[in-house]
Amino acid sequence: MAVTLFDSHRRFLQTIMCNGIMEGSKAKAVHRHCCEVYHTPYTDDSLDEFIDLINSYLQPLFMQIRKGMSEDDGLQYYTLVNMAETDITRMSSDYADNELELFRKTMDLIVDSENGTASSTDVLNCADSLQTKKMKKKETEQVLSRLVQDKWLNEKHGEYTLSTRCIMEMEQYIRNIYQDLVKSCAICHNIAFQSQMCCNPSCGIKIHIPCAARYYKGRVDPRCPACSKFWPHEIPAIRTSSQVSTLSPPVASAISTSQSRRMR
Repeated sequence: MAVTLFDSHRRFLQTIMCNGIMEGSKAKAVHRHCCEVYHTPYTDDSLDEFIDLINSYLQPLFMQIRKGMSEDDGLQYYTLVNMAETDITRMSSDYADNELELFRKTMDLIVDSENGTASSTDVLNCADSLQTKKMKKKETEQVLSRLVQDKWLNEKHGEYTLSTRCIMEMEQYIRNIYQDLVKSCAICHNIAFQSQMCCNPSCGIKIHIPCAARYYKGRVDPRCPACSKFWPHEIPAIRTSSQVSTLSPPVASAISTSQSRRMR
């Protein structure tokens, strides 16, 4: 049976395509805006149902709007994922071969680390060992800047991490390539890089830091959910998204841009 999308669905899809990835509160604001503009029935808790209808339309195209959690702040994000391409080749149209190799080596460093990070020094040193074509330091820095700008990597205080978009879009690739190194969070069951680990050698489960904040909230004697050993790590505070009642300028701008592209 053919799926019929209304203009509100099309506008939302165009906006998320324009943004690449949207934080949950912004996605809800865009959803509300699209429904109001095109007089589509709206309720505060209907975003996932709204997206399910769009995904029914996208399914034959091997695409999907997927929801995931940020390892950094624990907030929900939405991104458009190409299901037909499950590896790094999806970036080949935007990056040269040596730039893709640099990204792969950066990913190797991040996955192989204990805390899900790679120092800028280690990443820059990778440029000297590229098999495709070596890069100078300035060229490497420019590529890394693009990868951050395109939301494949995050950078903070000289440390690189895999972005929420990267983990969500390349989950299957990461699990296939790094199957012996990658663990899932014991709470949310998504890939865990930036996390806390059980100190029991026979256990060793990982929990995302935001998941640990929620799971251990108010517990005076935190225990590992798998082996019940004492959880020795500092319990972080829960971070929440600010309430969004109106469209923020970046989201409003993205909606305007997506509309103008549709009208050309």
